[in-house]
Order: sequence, then C-alpha cells, then structure tokens
Amino acid sequence: MAKEIERKFLVSGQAWRQLAKGTAYRQGYLSTVKERTVRVRTIDDRGYLTVKGLTTGATRVEYEYEIPAADASEMLDDLCEQPIIEKNRYKIAHAGLIWEIDEFGGVNKGLIVAEVELESEDQTFDKPDWIGKEIADDPRYFNSNLIAHPYTQW
Repeated sequence: MAKEIERKFLVSGQAWRQLAKGTAYRQGYLSTVKERTVRVRTIDDRGYLTVKGLTTGATRVEYEYEIPAADASEMLDDLCEQPIIEKNRYKIAHAGLIWEIDEFGGVNKGLIVAEVELESEDQTFDKPDWIGKEIADDPRYFNSNLIAHPYTQW
C-alpha cells in the first residue's frame, strides 16, 4: 500500500518565483467523496489516474497510474466534475526536500500553496522564508474541494 505524508502551507512573497520554472497541470475529479477521491491529471504530454483514501493527520493512502494522455484529456473534458483545476507547479529543492508550489488559475486564481512530502508525520524540516501559515488541516484548500468551492468565491 502506498502512503502519502504531506504538509501544506500558504506561500508568502515572491522570492520563490526565481527558483524554478513552472509546469502546466490540468486536473479534475471523477469522485470527490472524502473517503476516496479519484483524480485525472495531465502534466505536459502525460496523463495520470490517482486514487486517494481518507486523510488521517498528514497521511493517506495513494495509488497513481500513468494512462494515455488522450484518455486523460477526454476524461477531463467529458467526465470530470467541473470546473477543472488549472495550475502551474514549481518544484524547489530546499534543505534536502522538494517543495511543490502550486499557483492556481481559472476560478482559483490568486491561490498559491506549497506542499512538502515527508517520510514520517513527526519528521522535522526547515521551512523556506517564503512559507506562510500551515493549511494541511483546512479542507477548503484540498484540490478536490476547490471545485465545489473555488478560491475566488470565498
């Protein structure tokens, strides 16, 4: 069983922008039930299907599979709940960890969050200067919830 241990934070300032180039992501959900989400995503010319379980603390089970990009695009356009999540992802190495910064567009424009994956929930780590308030326990910031309750409508 694959497990994801992740912490999520708001991003403050602009210093992070000079540290990486962004990659366009499109993602949507076939299921947003909190006990199990099923996500379809395209990253450049690749497609992915991801199934995630219920989050407990900072941990949840996760299974991800590469699928044909054309299939992923069709699912995003024809089967997924709307609106689709549009974002640019930036990957920045800091103190031995990779931080993923998501800058959202579309109906979630203005939202910028950073996530870091850990080996254990009690792992200590150094936060970059541009990391703000932790939001890992706030379900409003879950990508699956940003469909029904977009950031621009808060």
